[in-house]
Amino acid sequence: MHLTFVSLGIVLYFQNNLTFTFDPKGEDLRSRLCQGLLTVLGRQVGPRCQSTCLETLRILSRDKRVLGPVGTREGMLVLAGLARLRGGAEGGDCLQREVQIEEKERVVVEALKCLCNVVFNSTAAQQVGADVQLARGLCARLHAARTGRHEVGLFSLRLLFLLSALRPDVRGALRRELCAVGLLKEVLECTLDVRWVGPYEVAPLDPQALPIPAEDNERAMEALKALFNLTLSDTSDEDGDHQLCLITAIIRHLLMLKTQAEDKTEEAHSHAINLLSNLPVSCLDVLIDVPVQGGQEEYSGKNMDVVQVLLDFMEKRIDKQGANYKEGLTPVLSLLTEGSRYHREIRRYIKTQVLPPLKEVKVRPEIGSTIRNKLVRLMTHVDMGVKQSAAEFLFVLCKENVDNLLKYTGYGNAAGLLVARGLLAGGRGETKYSDDENSDTEEYKSAKPFINPITGHVEEPMPNPIEEMTEEQKEYEAQELLESMEAVGMSLQHHYQHAIN
Repeated sequence: MHLTFVSLGIVLYFQNNLTFTFDPKGEDLRSRLCQGLLTVLGRQVGPRCQSTCLETLRILSRDKRVLGPVGTREGMLVLAGLARLRGGAEGGDCLQREVQIEEKERVVVEALKCLCNVVFNSTAAQQVGADVQLARGLCARLHAARTGRHEVGLFSLRLLFLLSALRPDVRGALRRELCAVGLLKEVLECTLDVRWVGPYEVAPLDPQALPIPAEDNERAMEALKALFNLTLSDTSDEDGDHQLCLITAIIRHLLMLKTQAEDKTEEAHSHAINLLSNLPVSCLDVLIDVPVQGGQEEYSGKNMDVVQVLLDFMEKRIDKQGANYKEGLTPVLSLLTEGSRYHREIRRYIKTQVLPPLKEVKVRPEIGSTIRNKLVRLMTHVDMGVKQSAAEFLFVLCKENVDNLLKYTGYGNAAGLLVARGLLAGGRGETKYSDDENSDTEEYKSAKPFINPITGHVEEPMPNPIEEMTEEQKEYEAQELLESMEAVGMSLQHHYQHAIN
């Protein structure tokens, strides 16, 4: 019987390997095929047969409507067993003993892929996954198997990410009982070849170092995504703060790295920024508390290299045509805003890059290609979250001083923020800032009396239309104006008399 299902599976695999939508008319057949494949997988069959069945089941598991047989306890245990996730810590050792057997590793990888699809598409499978403690088996795998086949580590991390994203109870258990934050930190250390030279300092990059391999970058991104889930809620305690500072140092290291493809570098940096946004703002000290090359002391000896990477990332996201700003831009804007609010040196550095001393005051602040122009344009974006993030960022760079903000943006662009903050009449925000630099240039001081506060620039004087008229034209226009005024007066008089009567 199982040969029939294997044969069907081979046909289905080759016909539908790239299929992600299915004809509803075949739901019953596909559901029965899922059940049959699970029956075969539950028996003692060879790894080649198992791989074929799992490849077929992976395709079928893309269809949410046929996962009834797979989302059961029995179905999930079959897949977990094939993925070597049952039995807790023994799962990792078992994989190690079989690491040289390629066919059996292929079975493990295909089973993990199936579990990822099933957990993502089935709430019943998510509940079963929590009940049978898949997360515990995954942590045991990651503890025991630091080396080995790339895909085993990748899909173990991806399944951990899915479970932690979809099940708050699993997320809590991972954080409290399974110490997964520290485990994922170790995964990142191993994957990125981190070498510590200080309490929270990673050895600087070799200028001649090659880009990190694509496979290492993939695993690092999955670890970052899982860590993002685990740090969504409060993790503040003495040991937790230490772990988070170590993670921040690793993120700094990652942000300074390049991958073999520019889009993959940007994707990795995006996940790193999302995670940084979850961490306590005090952890951001770690980003800049590393030696400055050349011993420059301009920012109290703080190293701003990674802050510049974040600014470059932000500008690249702003420039991306057709991008989803809410998902792609607001996290880095929020991170830079909080960093500037609570770290004086970060704010000083960013202000020199984003809001340098004003010299050009004859052009509206939203017109141009500078980073200031781009951010001011975002202050009137149609998405409320985007424009609030951009406005808040600029407001913090101006030390939450309304007059300073208006100098760079104009009243019209800043009105939304001022209304939300109750600062239409001027004033300051609640955060206390140091009294330091005065950035007014001589060009700005001389032009200030002539700047239109609404538009934020010096407007060209409007030409007087009468100056170019002949005397006859002036007389004609005056007569036209007089007749118009008489007509309006008569109309008002008639309306008043009608109202009295």
